[in-house]
Order: sequence, then C-alpha cells, then structure tokens
Amino acid sequence: MIIVVRAGENRRTETPNATMTTLASPTQGSTAGLSMWQVEMAPGARGPRHVFDSEQIWTVLEGELAVEMAGQSENLDAGDTVVLPAGAERQLCATTNVRVLVCGHGRAVAQVPGEDAPRGTPPWIA
Repeated sequence: MIIVVRAGENRRTETPNATMTTLASPTQGSTAGLSMWQVEMAPGARGPRHVFDSEQIWTVLEGELAVEMAGQSENLDAGDTVVLPAGAERQLCATTNVRVLVCGHGRAVAQVPGEDAPRGTPPWIA
C-alpha cells in the first residue's frame, strides 16, 4: 500500500519562535515511527535550550542556522546537515530567515533543563 500525505493535509504548529509543518508522522500518514517536519524561523528567533530522548537530523534548505550543543557552536548554511544525538542539550537560532527539514522519531520526548517533568512529544512530531 502506498501512503501519501497530500500538501493540503500538512499540519502547522506555530510557537513564538518558529512555525513547524508536519509532513509525515505516526498520526499523519501512519508512519511506523518516524516523523518528518519543516521548521521556519525568522532572523534572531531562538528556540529554548532543550533535550530530546532520541536522535534528530536537521538539513538547512534555505538560510542560515546556528546550532549550540554541549558547549560548542556551529553555523549551518543551505545544504548543510547536522545530526543531533539523543540526550544532547541543544539550542537553535536563525541567523537569517531559515527553512529546515527535520527527521526524527515520532514518539520523541522533549525536556527543558531545570523543569521537573518532560514536556512530552511536541504536536509537530507526534
């Protein structure tokens, strides 16, 4: 069986820092556990410092993205890909308008350091 998620079925989630568009996930397209989503951020937008319990792969499609992880910083340009390992505290910041394609586990759980409990699986991943 071919599973197709049509463009009109994509799910958009807006936060103060970014807009995420779910392209496929366990609840959208019935994947066997993977998710793929697009992230769009305006210059200067910065997500919170956070940790996921599973690996993610981020590919910059347009613009520039700064990645801070484990005390290191790396700038990514269009075409660059970064692998963010499970358990690594990270923060992502848009240097310019940026559009990124992200893949990860569809049941990934996020946690913000200093908070008592995990935040659960974000809606754009689930």
